[in-house]
Amino acid sequence: MKEADVDWLVYHQIPEGTPVTPDALASRCGLGLPEVEASLARLERSCIVERTGSAVRLLSFGEALIKNQVKYEKDLPFTIENGVIKEKKREP
Repeated sequence: MKEADVDWLVYHQIPEGTPVTPDALASRCGLGLPEVEASLARLERSCIVERTGSAVRLLSFGEALIKNQVKYEKDLPFTIENGVIKEKKREP
């Protein structure tokens, strides 16, 4: 199966608003744990999911938008560190 197809399958098996473990996703998808872990890493890099400890959850549209802005817009006056919004130090 192509990586994009695996990602689509995994994404659609994550319940909205409820964290789930990679083991549970592997069982739901009928995939091996290494395949699911690789897919979750790709989805996290794409700012679609967030991993917290041993669980993963879908990001809301707003959360995904903000994460992408922070990731790609280097001139924003703030950053997010561990869920805390902080003002960036400006260079003179």
